[in-house]
Amino acid sequence: MSEEFERSERSDLFSKSVRAGKRTYFFDVKSTKANDYYLTITESKKRFTDDGKFHFEKHKIFLYKEDFEKFVEGLNESIAQIRENAPASSTNDAAFED
Repeated sequence: MSEEFERSERSDLFSKSVRAGKRTYFFDVKSTKANDYYLTITESKKRFTDDGKFHFEKHKIFLYKEDFEKFVEGLNESIAQIRENAPASSTNDAAFED
């Protein structure tokens, strides 16, 4: 087995994609050489150029296991604030400027 293949097999453990309107989110569980796990969260948006061609714009967050608890607490608190304070007429299909 080649070293490149072994590294690829070791580093990619789980992948989940979530389509959400114009965006797709990718949740990828990976491992380091020391077999330590971490999560990457990637937001991907299709962008069009003036000549009609497209490309995907991606933004990535690396989340390490020592930060999971604080990240989840912050995320849950933020979502709770939105749910408690958002106007009643809000929908899940928010029209954000891209």
